Amino acid sequence: MNNMPAILVIAPLLGALISGLSAWIEKKFSYYIALTAMTISCFAALKVLGQVMASGTIEYRMAGWAPPMGIELRIDLLNAMVLLLIAAIALVNLMASFKSVEQDMPDRSSSFYAMYQLFVVGLLGLTATGDLFNLYVLIEITSLSSYTLIALGNRDRAPLAALNYIFIGVIGASFYLLGVGYLYIITGSLNMADVASILKGIQGSSAVLTGFILCILGIWIKMALFPLHVWLPNAYSYAPVAFARIVAPLMTKVMVYVMVRLMITVFGFDYIFETLNLADVVVWLAVAAILAGGFMALAQNDLKKMLAYIIVCEIGYMVGGAWLGNDTAMTGAILHILNDALMTFALFLAAGNIIYMKKRVEFQDMKGLFATMPWTMAGFVLAGLSIIGVPPTCGFFSKWYLLLGAFEAGAYHFAAALIISSLLCAVLFFKLFEIAFFETPDHSCDHAGNTSMNAGSMKSASMNGTSMKSAYLYDSHSHQPAKASSTADETCDGTNTAPDKAHGHHQVTVMAEAPLSMLAALGVAALSLVLTGLYSGAIVDNIIGPFLAL
Repeated sequence: MNNMPAILVIAPLLGALISGLSAWIEKKFSYYIALTAMTISCFAALKVLGQVMASGTIEYRMAGWAPPMGIELRIDLLNAMVLLLIAAIALVNLMASFKSVEQDMPDRSSSFYAMYQLFVVGLLGLTATGDLFNLYVLIEITSLSSYTLIALGNRDRAPLAALNYIFIGVIGASFYLLGVGYLYIITGSLNMADVASILKGIQGSSAVLTGFILCILGIWIKMALFPLHVWLPNAYSYAPVAFARIVAPLMTKVMVYVMVRLMITVFGFDYIFETLNLADVVVWLAVAAILAGGFMALAQNDLKKMLAYIIVCEIGYMVGGAWLGNDTAMTGAILHILNDALMTFALFLAAGNIIYMKKRVEFQDMKGLFATMPWTMAGFVLAGLSIIGVPPTCGFFSKWYLLLGAFEAGAYHFAAALIISSLLCAVLFFKLFEIAFFETPDHSCDHAGNTSMNAGSMKSASMNGTSMKSAYLYDSHSHQPAKASSTADETCDGTNTAPDKAHGHHQVTVMAEAPLSMLAALGVAALSLVLTGLYSGAIVDNIIGPFLAL
């Protein structure tokens, strides 16, 4: 029997248990156990995708119990792709997280790694499951672990953000569970395939309509579709950096996947687009989400808050595409699940690098970052261009499919919203590029009150075995390397305000990048944006197209 689907989920589950127990022996063991578990899970996800592409849908019966009585993991082309996405992002983020976890929560690192793996277990399980009630259980596992991890963040704001998330998350889960209850009453089954076969003959039932509305409303709350998004900005902004980098790209996208799964596998296109005839209303709601998210992002002066509102905007892309009612738009929506997860991951990795060095990511803190953190800013620029939709990055290709689908459906308002949002994103990111490239750091002390190099620069120099006196500098006028001064003339931003005796100039900038593990993760994520864009045609032809044709 092929046990890869089970290994995919069980590896991080056992890893979470062992990571928690290992803390009694040595805290550092927790990280390496988590890394091993996530590596096994990622390998299993890759194998599962290969098997599905070669042999078709995998139906794995847990404990050998046949559906509809037993719980089934049912993996087709769509969720095989999403499973690999989840496992890969979780692994790469974990590789990048060791330094930031040690910086942010050295006394709670073992708890973080255990809950991190439980969060991944929930995402993998709800993506792979073929059972409606099991989906609810796994959504709750994901939610409970995310509540805990968010609360580990900013000590002043994170607990309140987590509490707000709990209140709204419970409402969303309750709506979904009530909807499943209605479906179970009328069908007597919880297996998705079995429920779908029964619903074909009773689509006019008011109980089916009630169940559908409750399930979709619950999922919309979980995915933060505007105006149900109020929990998301604070939750993602105040979460620990290491968790924000995984929850932001994956949580909402997996919920979009769940919505698509319910639409296609359980209820079917005929019921949604012919019996219900709600598509126009939902598309208008998606247009509102796109525009509201874009304009709210424009009003922010904190990078993480801005990125959180961009997520609200991107959710509108995927929901609108899924509800336009044609294969082209649905292709764009599914492709955007993949692309937006990668784009958001790259952006939050870059933001995490900046936070590690600067402690904050308000726009004013980004002055001069092209000089001090050039590799981080290179990744940030590539991710920003992908969000805007500049070819050959992946963001262009999914937006192209969405635009084609909008024109095919005659939804010109949705097409206009896509174009306007891309222009808003261009304004946002080029504003940040201008600040980071052209503006010089303020001559003020860091938030800890230091009057020399900032705390991140000092730590980076010490971690790389470089003393303060021999740190590499860059003279922004003469374009020549210079030696750092450890005198009080050097500001906390790494800018030396004393005149350069050799040249008579006034600004020398310290190049202080994030640790290599964090830069490597950002490099992998940035490269994936280009590779995914270049292979978008292959992804559509070999995965998305065959899935929609089934």
